[in-house]
Amino acid sequence: MKDVFVRLGTDFLSAIVFLVLYLSTGNVVLAASVAIAGAVAQVIYARVKEKPLSFMTYASLGLVIVLGLATILTNDPRFVLAKPSIAHFAIAAIMLKRGWMLRYMPPIVSETIPEYVAAAGYAWAALMLVLGLGTIAVAWTGDLKLWAFYVSVVLVGVKLLAFAVQYVVFRVITINRIRAASA
Repeated sequence: MKDVFVRLGTDFLSAIVFLVLYLSTGNVVLAASVAIAGAVAQVIYARVKEKPLSFMTYASLGLVIVLGLATILTNDPRFVLAKPSIAHFAIAAIMLKRGWMLRYMPPIVSETIPEYVAAAGYAWAALMLVLGLGTIAVAWTGDLKLWAFYVSVVLVGVKLLAFAVQYVVFRVITINRIRAASA
């Protein structure tokens, strides 16, 4: 679990640096420049330490550079603020693969209600798409406090709520189907 949080922190370090610098200095060019430099330094550090770098690391670096440069050229922070939406869109696209969620389910669920699990996979893809669009909408307002609340509370809260609802629904349906089969 600790490794997951370290990886998430590493993935979002440039956005965190950007946000902290921009909020403390009000200088969007400085904040974007340091965020780009930080992302490049992270990749260089990983290469020097001979750590394996995934496609997503390079994709994230590319996004930081492109969106950071757009922010610098336009003097508008909304480009960097929209970055999390791209991750949500990519995840949504991956979640469109039928049955992707089956491998994450306990055997009793994946064997008893595979059609519900497949449908839930599509529902998660739709949720990621909506959350990505929401991120763009909030970023476009330019309100950094609203954006920080949205990405740190709303995005996390909605996903936790969706997971809890899915858990309860899958549990009820699985129990009912097992009872019906044994009756």
